[in-house]
Amino acid sequence: MSNIIATNRKAYRDYDVLESLESGIELKGSEVKSLRDARVNLNDSFARFEGQEIFLYNAHISHYAQASYLNVNSDRPRKLLLHKKQIQRINGKLTQKGLTLIPLKIYFNDRGFAKVELALCKGKKIYDKREDVKRRETDKLLRRVIKNRRG
Repeated sequence: MSNIIATNRKAYRDYDVLESLESGIELKGSEVKSLRDARVNLNDSFARFEGQEIFLYNAHISHYAQASYLNVNSDRPRKLLLHKKQIQRINGKLTQKGLTLIPLKIYFNDRGFAKVELALCKGKKIYDKREDVKRRETDKLLRRVIKNRRG
């Protein structure tokens, strides 16, 4: 991953990431220009099956000012480009209770193509979130104590 455009930081807070994979995304010309300007928001976005395809919902890509009448709806569903076997494998895992497909990052790869990092996630409970906060605080405290002992 060379040029990360946007990350979904809420996803790491609200979900346990079980597995991630890279997929392409079908975009219009003005959307690519907006991505290059990093005018995208992944918060509250998710992916869902429709037929034999996967679509990305609620990913907000802002209008590109110079495109005028060629702009498209900024919240439209966008098709994700995956191999048929990958789609079937993901579909099999999503039928399990409680798993969702969440985009973690949008980036341009080395060849200049826009890619989305998708993750199979399981929702966290409130007590799981509290445990994560407690673990982060204790780790921070331990690092501080180790740093002060050396000096």
